[in-house]
Amino acid sequence: MARYTGPSWKLSRRLGISLTGTGKELEKRPYAPGQHGPNQRKKLSEYGLQLQEKQKLRHMYGVNERQFRTLFDRAGKMQGVHGENFMILLESRLDNVVYRLGLARTRRGARQLVNHGHILVDGKRVDIPSFKVLPGHTISVREKSRNLSTIKESIEVNNFVPDFLTFDADKLEGTFSRLPDRSEVPAEINEALIVEFYSR
Repeated sequence: MARYTGPSWKLSRRLGISLTGTGKELEKRPYAPGQHGPNQRKKLSEYGLQLQEKQKLRHMYGVNERQFRTLFDRAGKMQGVHGENFMILLESRLDNVVYRLGLARTRRGARQLVNHGHILVDGKRVDIPSFKVLPGHTISVREKSRNLSTIKESIEVNNFVPDFLTFDADKLEGTFSRLPDRSEVPAEINEALIVEFYSR
């Protein structure tokens, strides 16, 4: 199953969540797309709620279904709460860490930076967005890519870096200092519903 490449704003309205993280999608029309507008019925079954929550998280991180399920199964083999482990594994993806450091304005943009070889991990070029970043890893921008306008604009706009990361804007270098806590990852997701969905 290929990655979703359709209109992200339409998908954000369907799921009722800002997938880009900017909130612009829901400002003007905070209801699902379709000819009936805000008058659509929204009564969802238990299964529907679980599926919607899974789709929210999957599209938020831009992961296809197979990768998503593989990561979910891996989280189940770790010690601790299954749902929280899953969220932490998603947060540890290289494209997400690049986005959290403020080097890109969206996760899609961060994935593109990684794919095009602009990002280094411990001084080595890594072009795999799903690369698992471990505590202690240093993420930096390649020397030739430091003047990219997209990176400069993102850093100017970004005013928040999570506590589990440290970032030096002058060196364009950040460190993944520790695994994030559940309180530091998206609060609008109820991961328990996703665990229930896959436990059927």
